Amino acid sequence: MRRFNIALLAAVTLSTALSAAPAQAHDRTPPLGIANCTATACHFDVPPGTYDVTVRLGGESAASTAVTGETRRSLLPETATAAGQTVTRSFTVNVRTPEGEPTGPDGTPGLDLTLGGTAPALADIRVTPAHHAHQIVLIGDSTVCDQPGDPYSGWGQQLPQFLRKGVSVANYADSGESTVTYLANPLLWGTVQPLINPGDLVLVQLAHNDKTTDEATYRANLETLIAGIRKMGGRPVLVTPIVRRWFNADGTLNNGTALLVNGLGVDLPGVIRSVAAAEGVTLIDLTAQTKALVESLGVEGSKSIYLYNEKKDNTHTSVHGATVYAGLVRDALVARHLLPEDRVRVG
Repeated sequence: MRRFNIALLAAVTLSTALSAAPAQAHDRTPPLGIANCTATACHFDVPPGTYDVTVRLGGESAASTAVTGETRRSLLPETATAAGQTVTRSFTVNVRTPEGEPTGPDGTPGLDLTLGGTAPALADIRVTPAHHAHQIVLIGDSTVCDQPGDPYSGWGQQLPQFLRKGVSVANYADSGESTVTYLANPLLWGTVQPLINPGDLVLVQLAHNDKTTDEATYRANLETLIAGIRKMGGRPVLVTPIVRRWFNADGTLNNGTALLVNGLGVDLPGVIRSVAAAEGVTLIDLTAQTKALVESLGVEGSKSIYLYNEKKDNTHTSVHGATVYAGLVRDALVARHLLPEDRVRVG
């Protein structure tokens, strides 16, 4: 059963009402808090931007609460609290239009949060503009993007739950995009590049849809993205694509389908590795990491990572699989000292 401190909600609402006149008299906006919430969701009328969110979870009964936001982004992992206990957690969220995929619908204006978990209990919440937050910008395809509906999920959609207050994820990955189409579409590269701030990490994973891109063009497109990111003062990170779950009879993924060798025989992850080395760009070899993981799980165990059971889909990941893969990205960022350890959520 979902739990919510109704008495506290009423008290805060009354307090907000009583203090409204003085706040207006001083031309101040009342703080955004629990008065903006129901038992299962919160809505805050804020313009696009970056916001810090602090929640106090728990209450009189034992509870277990997770927070998602906007287009199904996982912002806070499920957190258990004992009866009579409350804990405080904080995260930073990117609010944008469109709120999900860049070529998708605008979504709902403002910031929307959903309270989930087996027994959610929200005791308090505060939303404030973020100052000096680090931004991670994601450029990618459907295996990375904020997928709009179940059972799909991109690893970029799950990455925010691994980050603490002070780091936001601006996910500009889009379904169906190759390096060719991403660069050509003004809603994609033409929109994203100006939003890159000096010091931003920009992770690029584009390969799954470069099925007919020749090697010279693919290499040049990656170099164009790197140069454009650097022009804005961003820090480019090339990410090789997640593997497809396509097993050989011997239980390995040593084939072109699994390892993203395209229809022209171009080893796309191999080109990414080569460009990263030539350009002095940080590389996250997600192909190698996901290959090792999927092979270790085997034919049956790896089905839950992808959408094989639901859709017979060996390319796109489930929420579980996307979360596992997002954890690999988190670990790689920490290992390469691209994120301070105190900004990373480990458990």
